[in-house]
Amino acid sequence: MCRRSQRVVGLFGVRVWDDATGVPVIHARNMLEKSWVIDVLIPAWNEEGSLPFVLQAIPQGWVRKVVVCDNGSTDRTAAVAKEHGAVVVTQNARGYGNACLAGMEYLRVLPADEQPDIVVFLDGDYSDYPEELPLVVGPIMKDRIDLVIGSRVKGNMEKGAMTIPQRFGNWLAPFLIRIFFGYEFTDLGPFRAIRWDKLGALGMEDQSYGWTVEMQVKAAKQRLACTEVPVRYRRRIRGKSKVSGTVRGAFSAGVVILSTIFKEVFRG
Repeated sequence: MCRRSQRVVGLFGVRVWDDATGVPVIHARNMLEKSWVIDVLIPAWNEEGSLPFVLQAIPQGWVRKVVVCDNGSTDRTAAVAKEHGAVVVTQNARGYGNACLAGMEYLRVLPADEQPDIVVFLDGDYSDYPEELPLVVGPIMKDRIDLVIGSRVKGNMEKGAMTIPQRFGNWLAPFLIRIFFGYEFTDLGPFRAIRWDKLGALGMEDQSYGWTVEMQVKAAKQRLACTEVPVRYRRRIRGKSKVSGTVRGAFSAGVVILSTIFKEVFRG
């Protein structure tokens, strides 16, 4: 069963979260204690306005590579990513999962001695707080956890950051995972970290918005050690959400997520 996490307040004995101010206090030397190699994958479609904020907020010294998986953007998303030092992988076949799979393939073909230990997934719309990355990778680095979900439900979510249909779907999917697979999650949040070898063994294949729930369902089926940490979440600062921005988008995403769960149920 998914291990319920308490708030992560330190890595290797060093405080990284100030309860009084709500600001992470990050020391890059912490990750070097065990020479962890952490790469970040950011699926992005037309996020030129928000992506600079995301890239600038990723804690320096914690991450080796930031890979922006450009999903056929028609704006300057790719150019902005390169200007901020990110590696850009282009995947013109639209779909959240397609973008993530392209980023994974980029890492997979690296030489064996250049493979990462941990991969962090993060959205490009600046709804997440990238500076909380140490909190998300902490349980993997300290507690031998395989998959960590940044839970917006357990954390602090800005009013209006998720619509009512999103909130309902975000409750329903974890409920079904608990019923069918015996694992307890509170969120399908995009901000997550997973051991690279475990990610490869999951056999990820969803090409759309079923990506996050597919990862959690397959992690449950393979009995991975999972936990959640509370993270903050805000309304996107630029543009319109591809999922919640339209009724059609929200409905389509919900159908994909539910069909992904039941597909794995019937696979056995």
